[in-house]
Amino acid sequence: MKKLSDIPFSVLDLAPINLGSTPSESFRNSLDLARHVERLGYHRYWLAEHHNMTGIASAATSVVIGYIAGGTSTIRVGAGGIMLPNHAPLVIPVRTK
Repeated sequence: MKKLSDIPFSVLDLAPINLGSTPSESFRNSLDLARHVERLGYHRYWLAEHHNMTGIASAATSVVIGYIAGGTSTIRVGAGGIMLPNHAPLVIPVRTK
């Protein structure tokens, strides 16, 4: 039987914008979460792409991925749920170890 520490946990983040907040604050909150789960040993940090949704700051997924990857060191960062017709396949970066 596997131990809990052997399970590669991940996070899927929508980068929500809290009421009365800004997209910049949302990005900082996402980076804080990514750093926190990285310290806990999580394996991946996924960002979901959503367009035209009030309260979601992850429409420019590749920008947010770069921001999160630049602020972390070991966790894999990538896109979870990309609308491929809107992007060339190599536009969305993924950090590997």
